[in-house]
Amino acid sequence: MNVPSSGARTPSRTPVAADARRARWAVSLIFFLNGLSFCAILPRYPELVDSIGLSNTAFGLAVGLGPLGGLLAGLGAAGLMKRWGSARVAVTAQIIASTTHLLVYTAGSWLWLAGALLMASAADAITDIAMNAHGMRVERRYRRSIMNSYHGFWSLGAVTGGVLGAAGAQVGLPLWVQGVLGLVLFGAAAFASLRFMLPGPDTTERESAAGPSPASAADVPAGAHASSEGAQGRRVAGVSMRGLGLIAALGAVLVFAGSTEDAGNTWGALFMHSTFEVTPFMAGMAFVALQGAQTIGRFTGDAVVDRLGDRLTARIGALVSAAGMSLALLLPTPATALVGFAAAGWGIATLFPAAFRAADDMPGVPPGVGITVVGWLARVGFFATPPIIGALADAFTLRYALWLVPIYAVGILLFSGALSGKRERVA
Repeated sequence: MNVPSSGARTPSRTPVAADARRARWAVSLIFFLNGLSFCAILPRYPELVDSIGLSNTAFGLAVGLGPLGGLLAGLGAAGLMKRWGSARVAVTAQIIASTTHLLVYTAGSWLWLAGALLMASAADAITDIAMNAHGMRVERRYRRSIMNSYHGFWSLGAVTGGVLGAAGAQVGLPLWVQGVLGLVLFGAAAFASLRFMLPGPDTTERESAAGPSPASAADVPAGAHASSEGAQGRRVAGVSMRGLGLIAALGAVLVFAGSTEDAGNTWGALFMHSTFEVTPFMAGMAFVALQGAQTIGRFTGDAVVDRLGDRLTARIGALVSAAGMSLALLLPTPATALVGFAAAGWGIATLFPAAFRAADDMPGVPPGVGITVVGWLARVGFFATPPIIGALADAFTLRYALWLVPIYAVGILLFSGALSGKRERVA
């Protein structure tokens, strides 16, 4: 057993400036609104499917085409942040996202739905990258891990949106009314958060902060030992080949994590509705179970990864996700279904914060580039898996199609080595 020497130090909480504390709450609000605004739509998907008259395959294709907007727009996030700053980009893109969500609510045809989801995904991709980038600025001010708490607020917003959407479906609230209310309330809250963000360029904290990044278990950042090697080796767009490989592996982790999350987002309510013929509110609880467990996992995640490391936490979570969803699909009841979706949500809770942190802290990668590329790769899962599950659901049943979720857990296990592990503490 390795015992830290008397000269080793463990992470300690130093006083945090008031502007950093305000910025943390402002960033948390953007995360909350980002989850709330879109996820309020998800329990209303069965109504949209019925009103337009879509098959599972057609609906899955529309949902799967949406992330193309994110794949295209996400590539421009780094340039927008360089010009305008991560705070302005995050807030502006979130207001645009809430506007496009109104178009989703009012969709009257497959083409309209696909186009609205395409624009919503484009705005969401830029918001996602920019709010994570600004969150990393604040984390550097704190000098300890706080990224999981941001994503906890996203999940809290998602749960809140899911409950509101399910309640709206239960009472028969018109879709367009829910969309207008979301645009006005969520857009105003996003605009108000801008004044509390950190001022100055996004490189400010990189230039002033010293020492190890606030990564899991106070580790030496992944790839730090090889930074000098990467500096001399072949480079592409300023990034070493080893760095590109690590970024690709981090992206793969998020592809499988995003695909797991999408199983609850896109198909949870439809699975409950088609398999058990439950009430509209109960159908929405599959999504709420996944996001509720993910919320708990994220708010407790900073303490967990500080102790275990991102890598071991990811591997334990993948096993829990696979076991829970396997139980739900082998013994399908409303109760086991909720347990399975909850296990999947808890299992992937820390993966997005861990991968974004590892990408943004990677030596030799320009500011904003790593987090942009990893965020872009994550959307491949949201793009590819809905049409696949939809086609499998029409060919077999949605129950059999969702067996892809345990397979996603295997993918997480395979690529989790790119995340930070619990190694020796920095003296």
